[in-house]
Amino acid sequence: MSHIIPLKLSAFALMVLAGCGTTLQAQSSASKEFIKAPLAVVKKAPVTENELKRWSHLDLVKDSIPGMSVDRAYAELLQGRTGQKVIVGIVDSGIDIEHEDLKGMIWTNPKEIPGNGIDDDKNGFIDDVHGWNFLGNAVHENLELTRIVKKGDDGSAQYKAALAQYNEKYEEALKNKQQVDFLLEVHKTIQKELNKKTYKIEDLSTLTSTDPKVARSKMVMTQIFSNAGPTFDPEVDFEEYREQVYDELDYNLNKEYDGRKVVGDNPDDIKNNHYGNNVVFGPDKEKALHGTHVAGIIAQVRGNNLGGDGVANNVEILTVRAVPDGDEYDKDIALAIRYAVDNGAKVINGSFGKSYSPHKDWVYDALSYAAKKDVLIVHAAGNDGYNIDETKNINYPNDSKDNVKEFTNNVITIGAINKQYGENVVAGFSNFGKINVDVFAPGEEIYATVPNNKYKYLQGTSMAAPNVAGVAALIRSYYPNLKAVQVKQILMDSGVALPSKVVLGEGENPGENPAAVSSAESSKTAKMVNAYNALLMAEKMSKK
Repeated sequence: MSHIIPLKLSAFALMVLAGCGTTLQAQSSASKEFIKAPLAVVKKAPVTENELKRWSHLDLVKDSIPGMSVDRAYAELLQGRTGQKVIVGIVDSGIDIEHEDLKGMIWTNPKEIPGNGIDDDKNGFIDDVHGWNFLGNAVHENLELTRIVKKGDDGSAQYKAALAQYNEKYEEALKNKQQVDFLLEVHKTIQKELNKKTYKIEDLSTLTSTDPKVARSKMVMTQIFSNAGPTFDPEVDFEEYREQVYDELDYNLNKEYDGRKVVGDNPDDIKNNHYGNNVVFGPDKEKALHGTHVAGIIAQVRGNNLGGDGVANNVEILTVRAVPDGDEYDKDIALAIRYAVDNGAKVINGSFGKSYSPHKDWVYDALSYAAKKDVLIVHAAGNDGYNIDETKNINYPNDSKDNVKEFTNNVITIGAINKQYGENVVAGFSNFGKINVDVFAPGEEIYATVPNNKYKYLQGTSMAAPNVAGVAALIRSYYPNLKAVQVKQILMDSGVALPSKVVLGEGENPGENPAAVSSAESSKTAKMVNAYNALLMAEKMSKK
């Protein structure tokens, strides 16, 4: 399922069932050297809780964790310097703009008088003080392939392909429902036996019941805890899994469901372009979880001892709500990009994607419009573990009309890595492709803001993209003379190399680990974004 690039459902199911080093000198940036991957990187001790919360900011050489060297960049390159304010547009599910760790980082429209019911800046959007919500009160949506199937057989190859995928996804969703129902039953058995709502793996050892149901539940939960990692919480994670599975059946794949009716526009008419409202977190703030997390990765306040730290310290987040629980409409995405561009965004993050795009030309036009206005688009590669160079696996929106040649040079596509440098550093769920993925960034177990002053670990290329958008914003803040195309090139060229061989994708069968291949197959660069190196390269390019 591709909406807002969530983790592929089977990734959770699988979890359940189964260069040389360089010494850097503390001198002027002109004499500093690029960080390179050491010949061998071995984590000398388990990752601490503090390291886990900010691993994407750590350094491969100093910390033996393949983060983006953000902390090192601030300490050694940006100390005492002040950059320009950069507006970052986030096209997503909405953002909790009242979150304690995002306050002060939210864009305010200087041309709009709040709450007067008048379109003061005459852009067609009344009281768009902090952005715009193109979805109005809509929350759930079909997948695009469901919409295609609903329209009926028109004899096209697209319909046949969509129908085949729909049937496959529906069968998989039914199996996932069966699995999540089983897991919830196991969980409730353990809760009842322990007489507690939340529990850890060590609590399981206290269970001594001879009841076969309890014994089986204990065995299953022990296996899950062993495979799931330190942040696993059965009460929270099982409920999220249940919601994801049930939403897929109730909304995403439900041919009887019409999520667009409440919006009141015609999604097939691009000229019908003033709809929605100014409530940028949508009708249910909790449903703005994804967008709020993305915003936090980029901009949560640094050094305030709340949650995590953002990558960029001098940004304003412009919210454009256009991504529902389901597949986004091309019209909403095209208009959202244009809105962000017209209101001054220099970087736009897009952590969404889908397999079909009926009005892709509208989005292509918007990407080209952003290019003309010198705006960098950072896009998530997707979470299916697929090679998106293959035509059957195309992930929209993209910057190539034939899946080979780019028609614009302002879009950078990001895959995800995890915190263990080695053959398995590329996250199994991450899409890849030496033509259509540009570079990788941290995307597994990323800690950031979620609605109502909370914080959470989430993972996906959805998290890798804003890590890169944050670095892009840093470059544009401290080196404002550089163009979007130059920033893209810096992000790609200055990265730290992946290991020479990496495992890509998740394998065809549960528990299967694909063979490692040349990292050149992973992406255009076979690199991981590095903020320290990027700023060094930006310094040199800026002087030219």
